Amino acid sequence: MKTINITADDGIERAFFIEAETRLNGADYLLVTDGSDDDEVEVLILKDISEVTDEEACYVLVTDPVECEALLNVFQEILDQEEFEE
Repeated sequence: MKTINITADDGIERAFFIEAETRLNGADYLLVTDGSDDDEVEVLILKDISEVTDEEACYVLVTDPVECEALLNVFQEILDQEEFEE
C-alpha cells in the first residue's frame, strides 16, 4: 500500500496510508488513514492544490462539510467496489 508523509503544523511528520484516490470536479483527492489497528483510526481526506508546474504535490485537509460528505460517498463506492472485486 502506498504511503504519504504529512507534516503537521507543529512540524512533526507522520506517515499515512493511501486507501483510495479519486478525481472530482477537476481536483485530485486522497483518502488516507494512519494505519492504526485500534478503534481510534485517524481518517483524512486530502485535496491536491498543486499547480501543473509544481514538482511535488501539495495537499490540504478537506474541512468543508458538504465537500467531505460528497467525497465520503465517492470513496465508499470505490472501497465497496474494491472489496467486491477481491
